[in-house]
Amino acid sequence: MSCFADNILRFGGERSRSDCSERTDTLDQPASRDIARRASGLGLPEEVVDMLRAQLPEVAARTVAAVTAEVPQYGDGLSEDMATGIAAGVEMALAAFLRLAAGSDEQDPTSVLDAAVEGAYELGRAEARSGRSMDALLSAYRVGARVAWREQGEAAVEHGVSATSVVGFAALVFAYIDELSAASAAGHAAELANTERIRTRHLGELGQALLAGAPADVLLARAERAAWSPPETLTAVLLPVARVHEAVRVLDQRTLVLTDDLSLGLLPERSGALLVPDAVRTRSALLRALQDRAAIVGPPRPWLRAASSYQRALRAREVVVARDGAAVDTEEHLTALVLAADPAALQDLRQQALAPLEGLTESTAARLTETLRSWLLHHGRRSAVAADLVVHPQTVRYRMAQLRERYGERLEDPDVVLQLTVALALDGGP
Repeated sequence: MSCFADNILRFGGERSRSDCSERTDTLDQPASRDIARRASGLGLPEEVVDMLRAQLPEVAARTVAAVTAEVPQYGDGLSEDMATGIAAGVEMALAAFLRLAAGSDEQDPTSVLDAAVEGAYELGRAEARSGRSMDALLSAYRVGARVAWREQGEAAVEHGVSATSVVGFAALVFAYIDELSAASAAGHAAELANTERIRTRHLGELGQALLAGAPADVLLARAERAAWSPPETLTAVLLPVARVHEAVRVLDQRTLVLTDDLSLGLLPERSGALLVPDAVRTRSALLRALQDRAAIVGPPRPWLRAASSYQRALRAREVVVARDGAAVDTEEHLTALVLAADPAALQDLRQQALAPLEGLTESTAARLTETLRSWLLHHGRRSAVAADLVVHPQTVRYRMAQLRERYGERLEDPDVVLQLTVALALDGGP
């Protein structure tokens, strides 16, 4: 209420020195100067101006009554303090206009109007912060202009102001109200834009904390600050940064977005990340939405553990090759991810398992390794191995004879079979 009454509604007076907010230079200065010039040229008689000024408290009260009666957003729950503040604002705004209409030389006319316009700008910002739409404020302006003109116009006519002057007075009153409403609209839009920028920053900070695996208390605090309602789960998606914004358009509006400039080094170069809420039951739909976007989709995880989903997607990026931009479902590549968890260990295991083939030429060793892998995966079914390798079954028989000569009875040992299966599971090895 202090900003509302002491700053925003301080029309026509000294510029506010409140630190509630700073005005931006977005107002229509030429229009303000034209209104100030025309109003100061009306030259209303001093006694008429004094009479109109004396009526201001009553006019303001009737204006507030009309606004609360006709604009629902102001009629419900309008406190006495706020009603008093609105009345004060109306009175000050009209007083500023009367100072111009009186043609006083005490103050530059433009500075008088600028102060009123600045107050209207701040009023628009305050209304945005309160959650009311600009439509409500514009309706209030229209009602206020009608009531104020009816009251002041009737009084001017009763005191002998000429028809020409009354018409000019009316035109300027409505031009003045239009200028104030335009200033409020600019303030309202500026506040919404500023609020959105702040919230975007807070959402980015929440996303950073989630990717980094921050403690639960930090995540809860950042979610609250960002006004973000936590879902049950989050699914991390890694994709080229150029595809991020097109992907977001088809996803849940609560999706958290991180790009290079928001990630603090958490993302690979030229990559972006999405944290998609509650995609457990709709995973197939999520994958369809991300087709042709070279996306890597991690597993769903409780939202406080979203970092594990992101880490899975990061590992898949190094292991799984996406073909033609198709979306990669990490759930379909768990074996490869497990085997690639320790590449050095897997390489050592492979060398150990293939030690009996040492001394063979590179091409021969490669053929026998390929055959041994297929034999293990097809449980020794010769026809299946032949079909897999696109060779004659006799070729398979010949190669397996060579392998048995090298490995001997070890090919019947379950531990050796397990070792070989793991070592050769990734086609071609690491």
